[in-house]
Amino acid sequence: MLPKNVKIVEVGPRDGLQNEKQLISAQDKITLIDKLSDAGLSYIESGSFVSPKWVPQMATSTDVFNGISRHADVTYAALTPNIKGYEAAIAANADEVAIFAAASEGFSQKNINCSIDESIERFAPIITAAKQANIKVRGYVSCVVGCPYDGDIAPEKVAEVAEKLFEMGCYEISLGDTIGVGTAASVQNMLQAVIARVPKQHLAVHFHDTYGQALTNIYTALQNGIAIIDSAVAGLGGCPYAKGASGNVATEDVVYLLNGLSIETGIDLNKLLAAGWYISDILGKAPISKVSNAYRAQNN
Repeated sequence: MLPKNVKIVEVGPRDGLQNEKQLISAQDKITLIDKLSDAGLSYIESGSFVSPKWVPQMATSTDVFNGISRHADVTYAALTPNIKGYEAAIAANADEVAIFAAASEGFSQKNINCSIDESIERFAPIITAAKQANIKVRGYVSCVVGCPYDGDIAPEKVAEVAEKLFEMGCYEISLGDTIGVGTAASVQNMLQAVIARVPKQHLAVHFHDTYGQALTNIYTALQNGIAIIDSAVAGLGGCPYAKGASGNVATEDVVYLLNGLSIETGIDLNKLLAAGWYISDILGKAPISKVSNAYRAQNN
């Protein structure tokens, strides 16, 4: 039984752009986010409050949050790795914050220099502060199928990390196939393990299209009753762990799939396409979206 409605979490302005080497101005990011809001996206990850030393692309996040034309029915969220980042996000009026853990010890050590358990402990102050301020916290779990350092990841490990974040107070857990190695079978096994421990209405999926499997994996998630999908307009952001690989699945491709399944998203595909072309033109490259490129070819 497929869901009747799906919420798309647009991660292009943060997760997408942070992997682009070319620095994008705050004004161009603001214009992109405003175009996405106008296209009907109800949730936009708009920036990240991390050290500019580590992620130079996100140095303008305060300016971006202060400059966007906010829609009352749109959630503008920020990634916050620590309490300092959380405080900066709240000062910039982020509606929600997100924290990130990994299902792989190797990735956790290489990415944030601590174990999985230590990383989750570090988030406790953010969760406490957010609860007091009535701010929702979203949790990300990286490497839910495979890891560039540890190889295949056991579904039970993913379920364990997701459950810990949920019990801590994350209202939604996004399961990320960071290197895009998942297939319908491995994703099915992972989802079954997680759904046994976290109610599926609190789960989202976040697929990278490195091996061209993202839409197939999304369809597998839909068949499991998952109704929240992360994606990036124009397929922004390569995969930093696989040279030359495409990164996030393109929002345009996801919306086309959902439209074909008569699943409601509230998104205007034509306006979404225009937003993707806007940022792709700034980056000086074609969108990494088959739907976008097909539409452009037909209308030129």
